[in-house]
Amino acid sequence: MVSTPTRPAAARQRAGEKPGPGAAPKTPASRLPASGRLLRWYRRFWTALEGNGKSRNGSTYYLILGTTLALTAIGIMMVLSASSVEAIAADKSPYGDALKQSLFAGLGIFTMFVLSRINVVWLKRLAWPAIGVALVLLALVLVIGTSVNGNKNWIDVGGFFTLQPSEAAKLALALWMATVLAKKASLLHQWGHAVVPVVPIAGAIIGLVLVGNDLGTGMIIMLITAAALFFAGVRLYLFGFAALGLGAVIAVMAMTSSNRVCRITSWWTGQSCGDGIDANYQSTNGMYGLASGGWFGVGLGQSRQKYSWIPEAHNDFIFAIIGEEFGLVGTVVVLVLFAILGASIYRVVVAQEDLFHRVLAGTIMVWLLGQATVNMAVVTGLMPVIGVPLPFISYGGSALLMSLCAIGVVLSLAREQMAPNIRPRKLLGPLRLPGRKKSRTKA
Repeated sequence: MVSTPTRPAAARQRAGEKPGPGAAPKTPASRLPASGRLLRWYRRFWTALEGNGKSRNGSTYYLILGTTLALTAIGIMMVLSASSVEAIAADKSPYGDALKQSLFAGLGIFTMFVLSRINVVWLKRLAWPAIGVALVLLALVLVIGTSVNGNKNWIDVGGFFTLQPSEAAKLALALWMATVLAKKASLLHQWGHAVVPVVPIAGAIIGLVLVGNDLGTGMIIMLITAAALFFAGVRLYLFGFAALGLGAVIAVMAMTSSNRVCRITSWWTGQSCGDGIDANYQSTNGMYGLASGGWFGVGLGQSRQKYSWIPEAHNDFIFAIIGEEFGLVGTVVVLVLFAILGASIYRVVVAQEDLFHRVLAGTIMVWLLGQATVNMAVVTGLMPVIGVPLPFISYGGSALLMSLCAIGVVLSLAREQMAPNIRPRKLLGPLRLPGRKKSRTKA
């Protein structure tokens, strides 16, 4: 069985701890061959990445919290900047979208705080109801959902906001897969137990999303499914078969849509389609925005591409507006924040001994970082245009709320790694089975 990376002895060693009396003396780096220096650098890199025991002092917890709040604040600011012009042109309030984003951010931060203070074992009770509700809502989208830019992926709620069930399905699927895979831990070396029921349920969710014509979200859910199986220790040869099957499905989905074929061929050749449609219009203007930003940008609120040149400037292509208004420095700041967030969550993942915790945290890490990578790759022209929002930053209440909830789950795991004397107090203790005596647990 394939296992996830484990913390090496150097990483477990406490800061300032001296090696044992039988340990061999260290060789100076200058006397090592090139391969030895590279190996030493590699080990130091992973030791630093895994934290070297620093999770006990709360650094991991506060790094995750701080980067999440920073990205959310940047998102609200950029949504206000990117959406105000078109809102004024449509005779709407220039602050409308930003206020909605702020409302969902406040709700999400409150929920994140609550989830960070409970023991995640309680969430196992919600795994099956959550996946059931997700399937029902995704099916309901096909019946009463609204279509935007060809994607039927939203349910209108009272005319005030729209609910996107596929975003909730990501977190529900991650929780459900972690619960099921942890229960079947001793059987995962058998391909049948590794695949069933995870793959059929995940396939049903992906199928419902693809029926709504949202290939981008479907690809992210495929990535989430693969991440859960990987962190559960499923044999690697299964991923080869899965990659072939998913590749065939994506190819069929792409080739059966003239719009997707146009996007792919235009991205590959740089030319318009035969019917004169310029599928590169959005990405080309996004590149213009990044290029005109230079090193330090044209200034907050001074973007020119947001004047109806970039469709969905406040949503999928908000990274281009960041590059135009804050320049290369601004885009690097966003990249660094995501890198810090990823490294911090990775520290949480490698420290988990329980399979449920490891799969849940690892899946959330791959979901958020994978989606951010795809979004930025699309904006910079490294991938064809796919409708995937940038986590915490792009406009969208459902996406922001679910991303903050996911971070709340990770914070709960990071909280358990902290020393008891500095650990924030929990709201709910560990799950106790009926009939067992209660034991005192430190908050």
